[in-house]
Amino acid sequence: MNFKNKECLVNFIGFLFLVAQCLSMVEGEVHYYEFVLAEKNFTKLCNTSSKLVVNGSIPGPIIQVHKGDTVYVNVHNQGYYGVTIHWHGVKQPRNPWLDGPEYITQCPIEPGSNFTYEVIFSTEEGTLWWHAHSDWTRAYVHGAIVILPTIGATYPFPKPDDEDIIILGSLYRGNLKAEYDFDLIHGNDNLPHSIAYTINGEPGDLGACSKETTYRWVVDHGKTYLLRLVNAVVSANMFFAIAEHNLTIVGMDANYIKPITTSYIMIGPGQTIDILLTANQTLGHYYIAARQLWSNQEAATNFDHFNVTAIIQYRGNYTIPLSPSLPSTLPNYKDLTAARKFYANPFRSLASKDHPVNVPLNITTRMYITVSMAKIECKNTTCTTLEEGLILAASANNISWNNPVPTDVLLAYYRNISGVYTTDFPDQPPDYYNFTSYQLPDALAIANLGSKVKVLNYNEAVEIVFQGTNIFQGSDHHPMHLHGHNFYVVGSGYGNYNNETDPKSFNLVDPVAVNTFVVPKNGWLAIRFVANNPGVWFWHCHIDRHMTWGMAAVFIVKNGGTTETSICKPPPHLPPCNVPLESRVQNNDGPDGKEYQTIFI
Repeated sequence: MNFKNKECLVNFIGFLFLVAQCLSMVEGEVHYYEFVLAEKNFTKLCNTSSKLVVNGSIPGPIIQVHKGDTVYVNVHNQGYYGVTIHWHGVKQPRNPWLDGPEYITQCPIEPGSNFTYEVIFSTEEGTLWWHAHSDWTRAYVHGAIVILPTIGATYPFPKPDDEDIIILGSLYRGNLKAEYDFDLIHGNDNLPHSIAYTINGEPGDLGACSKETTYRWVVDHGKTYLLRLVNAVVSANMFFAIAEHNLTIVGMDANYIKPITTSYIMIGPGQTIDILLTANQTLGHYYIAARQLWSNQEAATNFDHFNVTAIIQYRGNYTIPLSPSLPSTLPNYKDLTAARKFYANPFRSLASKDHPVNVPLNITTRMYITVSMAKIECKNTTCTTLEEGLILAASANNISWNNPVPTDVLLAYYRNISGVYTTDFPDQPPDYYNFTSYQLPDALAIANLGSKVKVLNYNEAVEIVFQGTNIFQGSDHHPMHLHGHNFYVVGSGYGNYNNETDPKSFNLVDPVAVNTFVVPKNGWLAIRFVANNPGVWFWHCHIDRHMTWGMAAVFIVKNGGTTETSICKPPPHLPPCNVPLESRVQNNDGPDGKEYQTIFI
């Protein structure tokens, strides 16, 4: 038996171990996928460059399951740098080991090696997605997850005649990884900027050398379609519209909502939206189009102005137009009024017997978290900037998150390794001021670099108010993403949150349940959730520019009192971390009497 066959056998034994240890959670079918990450040349906008992709395509493979199924994905890394994969919006009950964020729950899958993820679906139903969660590799390493109702169940709306998936993506010039690494090392304020956006990997008719490859969606007149929309763009909120067609939103982040009809959508990076579209217009061709919402520094002009397009093409006999029309309802780049109007929609859960709502009412932990641009001292980083020893950053409660390289938070927590993180992430900002003022002194921007986590007891009822700030006049729409949990959006508003008057308007009856939602520019977002998933869970702004600069932190949810409410044992053959030799014994923190077993990784 050669080495490769032996490796496959070891991985198969690992599969069996994983199935055995969490068998009680697997109720549906089991599916298997092979992901091969490798470099491949792509020609976009008249230029050819190599990109790291999965199975040779952008986007990568679609994972399709029924609610409650389990998936095993064997990831082979044939690239030249380490990578991890995250299953965005999949709660992974009791299984944080396989959530994927680099240096939070695992170390990278090194080049030339492979690792198998177990992806456990529980209550999710609708559209999610998977993506790389190491540096900005997710620009090209991503794909959709389609979660159908359980077999025999139906949608909570008339069954559509067919469906399609649209993934909004980013396109960069040259070697994104090399440019990203250079900017970090040299403390450059300008991390890489995209040169275009894509729909299902293609820039569309308005891009150079792109007309022949524009994505086309063929429809029949009179039929209704389910459109699954994913924003995989690296660092931009996007406006989206379809010429002369209305969009009826029926789901967000794999949760159904009460239908809302709109002529355009604003979707933040990381968000997914399920849309019903009826093909009821005159036979012809119609542009699907998206463009960036620029809401950071209002006077700036050096952002990506690319208008990405695809085409809805009706079947039938008619004269094909020379050029479809762009949707007249697509807002302009800086249309903050349109952004506010979209998020003023009353997004509400179904709150029905089949789709219950359980908003926590007796809150035991309240947090008020400012999300802000910042400056940090360069001395504790690898950067080489000389600008007064400061570099541009982002922060949450004036803490700029720092990955604890070369190990990860979960391994350190499980094995009780000291010195990797601290448990003093603050519940409140260090200073209170007029957070949304246009006249904020630069002294407020100085943040501390750290790996600070917040520890929550099992079943803790948590309320968080995220408060945007206007430091450096850099307030933005921040799509905040929480791993391992859904949360209820109970309130949102503009200006500074008022803890006496604003809670009176909270929706505690049928708020939308999501995993990612936007903190409005110069505004606030209130969420609630129950910490009922033991483990280590990352939360961060899904604008990767802000996450890279430190707008992130970690929740550690402690085990409950039973095996069923405790973290699963780690899978064998996790990607190796550089862990001190004296720290070879786990701290399981569990109730099964098997603490302190030796784990070799």
